[in-house]
Amino acid sequence: MLTSFVDGIFCCFKGKSTNVVAPIESSEPTDGFEFVEVKPGRVLRVRHIIPDRPVVEEPGTGEGGTVSCKRKISVYRNGQLLIENINEATHPELVRYQNGDNTADMEVSNCEAPAGQATEPTAGSAAGLATDAKPAPQQQVQRRRRKPKRCIVIDCERKITCCKGSQPDVALFFIHGVGGSLDIWGSQLDYFSQLGYEVIAPDLVGHGASSAPQIPAAYTFYALAEDIRIIFKRYAKRRNILVGHSYGVSFCTFLAHEFPEQVHKVVMINGGGPTALEPSLCSVFNLPTCVLNFLSPCLTWSFLMAGFAHQGTREKKLLKENNAFNVSSFVLRSMMSGQYWPEGDEVYHAEITVPVLLVHGMYDKFVPVQEDQRMAEILLLGFLKVIDDGSHMVMMECPDVVNTLLYEFFLWQPATASKPKQEAASTKTTTKPPEDTARPKTAPKSPTKSQPDLIRPTTAPKAINTRTEASMDIRSKGKK
Repeated sequence: MLTSFVDGIFCCFKGKSTNVVAPIESSEPTDGFEFVEVKPGRVLRVRHIIPDRPVVEEPGTGEGGTVSCKRKISVYRNGQLLIENINEATHPELVRYQNGDNTADMEVSNCEAPAGQATEPTAGSAAGLATDAKPAPQQQVQRRRRKPKRCIVIDCERKITCCKGSQPDVALFFIHGVGGSLDIWGSQLDYFSQLGYEVIAPDLVGHGASSAPQIPAAYTFYALAEDIRIIFKRYAKRRNILVGHSYGVSFCTFLAHEFPEQVHKVVMINGGGPTALEPSLCSVFNLPTCVLNFLSPCLTWSFLMAGFAHQGTREKKLLKENNAFNVSSFVLRSMMSGQYWPEGDEVYHAEITVPVLLVHGMYDKFVPVQEDQRMAEILLLGFLKVIDDGSHMVMMECPDVVNTLLYEFFLWQPATASKPKQEAASTKTTTKPPEDTARPKTAPKSPTKSQPDLIRPTTAPKAINTRTEASMDIRSKGKK
């Protein structure tokens, strides 16, 4: 710690960070590592593992099932979001949101009426008009005039198949968050590569062994998303599965929205709610770089306390060896201030038709479980799993449980070609896969913990705006 303080004082005089991430000098790929130049002078380290054993296409494994994805999304000027999950066999299912609160049924019934067409009152409403004749006509006129600001209709059918490691058209992408590196996926990369999957895990710019430009504009969301897009187009197969953690979930969402035909499934690990990204104005990361570098021991300790369920010797070793929070102060400050993505709101997430598995650590102090519940409500095909003994770095704390959940989700496919069943509730939009197909016979099981049940939230809590990696920053935003 004394060395860090001395480095911080030295940084104040020099005006730059002492920790500068640079690519490892290597002329050829070793141990599955490759260096990809996405732009001139912008080099990313990528771990690309191709299975050694011969890959054989298994007959009958690509049949799968077809799911009908039909929903209507209406956005009103007062901020209300109306989602109608349409099923041909039943009446349209209505899900109403207005800043996290439910709206009245009478308002929704009037919203469903076409523009310029009056809504017929029910028996109950007619009785109300007879008792109080003056205010009711004014209310009725106001409700009739309500028109959606924007309407989005989704009508498609998605084929969901079982993705096995022996199939050559399947690729797994792992994307880390702020302050981490591809090393946090060590257990997952080894596990799935041994099962025959082709895995790809990049280091974000400024992280791990990727290059670290010394300009803040290099770390905006759009610049990072363009890097991930180039990596995806370089290694993508016909069926691709995206696995993201924390801030990396936003890039998985971006790819799923941009490449709906190529992205087959998505896994979101402690990614937060479906809210647009916006940097916090009152954050410790807005301090000068030299001050952040001076406070780096405190930030590391804060990450250890909030990112892990336990703070023992094992967790400290994982934090150090896997580079879970090892990044220069300049990169950390630029990453946090560059989290601006206004397009990634609830409507953006509601348009995604890809099956999504949400994994949440119960003791996560960065991302509350209510945010992942909110995400499961908005997504058309979203399944939420909560791990009891995990926290923000759940894939490092409970690798066996996470690997089993992911493997089951990769192998899952609809039993029949029937339409997804939707529960008729006012605040639920998620569906649940059949239990017999969600647990494959060959999937390894955790020796300590049984699999948690699917959680279906009943409320729509308010989510924070920025997916952050420090407890003090999260708590300040949660109060807003």
